[in-house]
Amino acid sequence: GKNMKTFNIIELDVVRWGEARGIIQNSTSAAQVIKTQEELDELVDAIAANDKEGIIDAIGDIMVTLTMIAAIEDVSLVKCYAAAYEQIKDRKGHLTKDGIFVKES
Repeated sequence: GKNMKTFNIIELDVVRWGEARGIIQNSTSAAQVIKTQEELDELVDAIAANDKEGIIDAIGDIMVTLTMIAAIEDVSLVKCYAAAYEQIKDRKGHLTKDGIFVKES
């Protein structure tokens, strides 16, 4: 298969795309979070329709809008992702097939 770019490289490509279109310079986090919500709604619809291509498309679009917000806020998406992982990595427990999260102490 073709070589997959790393998450960091894709993030840089998307940031450059946003800069080339004036999004990062001229948009706001508030405007971009509205776009994120619209893309989340598309994800909800795609999941409900069991539309795998639509799910992939919506997740990608959400990642782009989140990348725009991160860039506007002068942080990297990878840094935000890493910070979230640091918060959750030591949590114990699991989600049952019935959708119940069982915490372990």
